[in-house]
Amino acid sequence: MSSQLGKTNYSRALTVLTSLFFMWGLITSLNDILVPHLKAIFTLSYLQAALIQFSFFTAYFVMSFPSGYLVEKLGYKRGIMIGLATAGLGCLLFYPAAGAKSYPFFLGALFILASGITLLQVAANPYVTLLGKPETASSRLNLTQAFNSLGTAIGPLVGSVLILAVAVKPAQELSGLSPEQLAAYTAAEAGSVQTPYLILTALLFALAVIIGLFKLPQVKEGDTPADAPQGNAEYHAHASVWGYRHLVLGAVGIFTYVGAEVSIGSFLVSLMGQPQIAGLSEAVAGKYLALYWTGAMVGRFIGGVVMRKIKPGHVLAFNALVNALLIALAMSAGGKAAMWGLIAIGLFNSIMFPTIFSLAIEGLGKFTGEGSGVLCMAIVGGAIVPLIQAFFADRIGILYSFVVPLVCYAYIVFYGLKGHYADFTAVRKVAAAKR
Repeated sequence: MSSQLGKTNYSRALTVLTSLFFMWGLITSLNDILVPHLKAIFTLSYLQAALIQFSFFTAYFVMSFPSGYLVEKLGYKRGIMIGLATAGLGCLLFYPAAGAKSYPFFLGALFILASGITLLQVAANPYVTLLGKPETASSRLNLTQAFNSLGTAIGPLVGSVLILAVAVKPAQELSGLSPEQLAAYTAAEAGSVQTPYLILTALLFALAVIIGLFKLPQVKEGDTPADAPQGNAEYHAHASVWGYRHLVLGAVGIFTYVGAEVSIGSFLVSLMGQPQIAGLSEAVAGKYLALYWTGAMVGRFIGGVVMRKIKPGHVLAFNALVNALLIALAMSAGGKAAMWGLIAIGLFNSIMFPTIFSLAIEGLGKFTGEGSGVLCMAIVGGAIVPLIQAFFADRIGILYSFVVPLVCYAYIVFYGLKGHYADFTAVRKVAAAKR
């Protein structure tokens, strides 16, 4: 593959792809602003507000396989263009959703928006792993995903200024409003999301046009990874993508990681508003939330370098263990220590998604496209895990509900230490023993 494409082409393509990672990072982290904002406007419980993330991340489960099929038929470039256009349509639908003052309409718009981002993920993530040497795929994807984290860091700041700037009235004050006043208030608050999402609509459509005009290099997955043992029929015995243990366990890893990351981001603003924690307003808490995502950006730049010297699986396990300890510390300490402990998780979250993804997709050969679809389908963890945490938050309190992401990180420790080993590693050992 390197003989077909020069390094210059790789660099140009990776530069263009960073804009995609940035955009979907920004859009995804805006959900963390929508959760407390719409929760207050429509007077929702934690469980009802968690439907925002549920609607968004359910699209990954529903649309990943169709997206994988589309990318297989149309190629990476066209898949990316269609994904951008679909995401743009979802952003555009926020305007009528706000005008109708309808929570279900918002949820529907989020599903369409996420369907477009799902297609982008299915196309762009494996494409990055193929644009270079297999042994540096984790490092390369981490560096590219760092710009995704830049978007997630900027998203809460944008949302705090444009969406949370006007203080939401407390429930007791709302109860004193007449029906006409309440309707006008709800319309004004719901309408605060219109301008940001119209801007996103324009940017996404513009990116689709730019990608269409840009010549991306053509890549093709090989049937066998470069370091797989040659002449071993056992390696080719898997009849489907589901036969690869490290991929299946990696899908569980993606499920738990995205679930934990989204849960923490979704409930941090509400937690920081608790008097016994920090007592911050939503607008101020939204700005602190940006530190959580900024940590992920910084960590990915560091991780991209570290994993050129240390095995990616070991780095993954270490980071997951640190995060489990930080959550345990937060639940036991409370107060501002809990706030800062949970914010620090962003730094150690940094390398997890791209590392799990690249480890899980290693050695799939002709099944790489399908494997990407499986992994992106597992992003539905961002829909399920926040609902589970919301269930516990309504019953045992928001601070102790963070035990849910703690369990998720415990699984990731296992995957980093044991679960990620690809099937052909075992085949190599068998071949060596026979020799």
